[in-house]
Amino acid sequence: MRIAANLSLMFTERPLPERFAAARAAGFEGVEIQFPYDHPAETLAAAARAAAIPVVLINIPAGDVAAGDIGLGAIPSRRAEFREGVARCLAYARSLAVRRVNLLAGRPGPEEDPAECRATLIENLRFAAAAFAPHGIRTMLEPVNPMDRPGFFLDRLAPAIGILSEAATPAAGLLFDLYHMARTEPDLVAAIGEAGRLIGHVQFADAPGRHEPGTGSIDFAAAFAALRRAGYADWVAAEYIPAGRTEEGLSWLPGVRAMLAAPC
Repeated sequence: MRIAANLSLMFTERPLPERFAAARAAGFEGVEIQFPYDHPAETLAAAARAAAIPVVLINIPAGDVAAGDIGLGAIPSRRAEFREGVARCLAYARSLAVRRVNLLAGRPGPEEDPAECRATLIENLRFAAAAFAPHGIRTMLEPVNPMDRPGFFLDRLAPAIGILSEAATPAAGLLFDLYHMARTEPDLVAAIGEAGRLIGHVQFADAPGRHEPGTGSIDFAAAFAALRRAGYADWVAAEYIPAGRTEEGLSWLPGVRAMLAAPC
């Protein structure tokens, strides 16, 4: 497993194109970006090349984030907008050479029927997976805890596993965020075992607080060992809110790197 930095939350003291080099200088091996769409794709691709650091994941557009949208995947009335977002994401993903994109289910309104929302999410997951797979890109589905995002449709691990099982496409997988799962699942290690081979990307922050490892109560050594036992051997991305300047809060990095290299 290798460690990436989420440039949407980290190194925010700099403009986004400058964060690639900052992440490389700090010792990260890759980066991910939640929503890169405010910058030309080629600008970001050039910054990644200059820093010699890969972009490992971006999100499919989630609607009007400034207005409170947190995804479109499970919202029946916005199917067309979701599909437009898939096309836009594909253009960025190809330019940035990413191999994972993340689909956010979103927060349906009270007028939306939950059964139709679920059917829409399965339909949209299959649509996205079919669009990205020919380009070697896998589509991730992420459950998000309802304490931070009230009303989020996919708010626990079990429903996400159910959606992936019913969608039945190997081009889709689970984005397992240790922070979100620590807040919703009774036993994080057991949850990793339950998700198993479905896990296609991992993010982490400590809980509670969503700050650096060591600021909360997550047993990261146990979690990373469980990921290895589950057969996961890919990127783990730091997606946390720094308590101060990013570089001043990286004392956790050598310890996490050692955890990733330790035997199960």
